[in-house]
Amino acid sequence: MSLTSTTHQLVTLASGGEGGGNHESLNPYLVGAGAFVALMLLLFITISFNRDR
Repeated sequence: MSLTSTTHQLVTLASGGEGGGNHESLNPYLVGAGAFVALMLLLFITISFNRDR
């Protein structure tokens, strides 16, 4: 692969030229809420193991 073909593929990918990649069954609010809950759970676990401060 040459540098020009790699650059062309990255520009095409960044511009969303191949369908956008969104799946119809994915709800962005549900995915965001799930990620938020997972991060809050990890934060709670981290804080509970760091009781020495």
